[in-house]
Amino acid sequence: MRFPFQKAFLLCAMTAMGLGSAKAQYAGHVSSYVMDAKTGAVLSQTDADLQRYPASLTKLMTLYLTFRALEAHQISLDEQVPVSIHASVQAPSKLGLVPGTRLTVEQGILGLVTKSANDAACALGEFLGGGDEVRFAQLMTQQARALGMTNTTFRNASGLPDPDQVTTAHDLALLSQHLIADFPQYYHYFNVPSFYFHRRMVPNHDPMLKIYAGADGLKTGYTDLAGHNLITSAQRGNVRLIGVVMGSSSNTRRSMEMVALLDKGFADEGIAPQPLLHPAAPSGVLMASARRRGRFHQSILLAASRPMEVADAPTAPRRYGRISHHGAAVRMVSVRHVVAHKKRSRHS
Repeated sequence: MRFPFQKAFLLCAMTAMGLGSAKAQYAGHVSSYVMDAKTGAVLSQTDADLQRYPASLTKLMTLYLTFRALEAHQISLDEQVPVSIHASVQAPSKLGLVPGTRLTVEQGILGLVTKSANDAACALGEFLGGGDEVRFAQLMTQQARALGMTNTTFRNASGLPDPDQVTTAHDLALLSQHLIADFPQYYHYFNVPSFYFHRRMVPNHDPMLKIYAGADGLKTGYTDLAGHNLITSAQRGNVRLIGVVMGSSSNTRRSMEMVALLDKGFADEGIAPQPLLHPAAPSGVLMASARRRGRFHQSILLAASRPMEVADAPTAPRRYGRISHHGAAVRMVSVRHVVAHKKRSRHS
């Protein structure tokens, strides 16, 4: 009976601190927000203005600035992005980029929306920030203010832990709304199921794309201090919703919380509910890609409480060549297959 009081006291203290540096966090306490993407109407919210660590949801702003540069013809999808030592040593999740090599802007985008690759995010940030990720983070914060994200501050392009990098569920919903409305020509990237990089298939680990009817993006995120974060946009009929869940205690829980929030939101908009895309599976089921006999196959896995965002780290140097895969702009690939081992992700 004492816990609710202690929890309320802690949240009040967090809110007070959040008005300044907002360094206090409470992973396990959920902040949420659901809005109509077209009208901006708020359908539900819980502690939506409580400052939280964004984790990899940060990459949505990295992508926003990338899309803005593309639309302004300042960069192109096939432009080569250099990989610095700083970018290559970013913590997982990552693509395993090698310093001194390059990847295309499009590969960087795909690396962010599928694997949530921190090395690719850093490389893009340095590229757009004139070689300086800190300068790019300043541009991110300036853009946040321009979009009305008044409680958000960015310190890096990836979402790796920084005590001063904070945002709110409300601000992230606003950013997501702008991503969809401002760059409809690029929004399809969020729904890409996988892409080939270095002759490996890199699957999209956003579970909502596989279990929720109408879901077509946007992003997952996780760190120990942030908890399990998720932003999802789903469209049914003429209604598009954006949902934000921050600070959930597990992958399974954040997905089911998102399902419940979106279901209620659609019901409030007069849209009939639909079953999950895999009704035969338990409600806590997520989708993952399992590697069998040297090839990737889609499998249904029970989600554990640990994060799914896992990185492949190369165990040996790579050599690079040019190929085109299915006509896509995937030009920098490994000439030979390098066996990779998987590390548990703490920052994705």
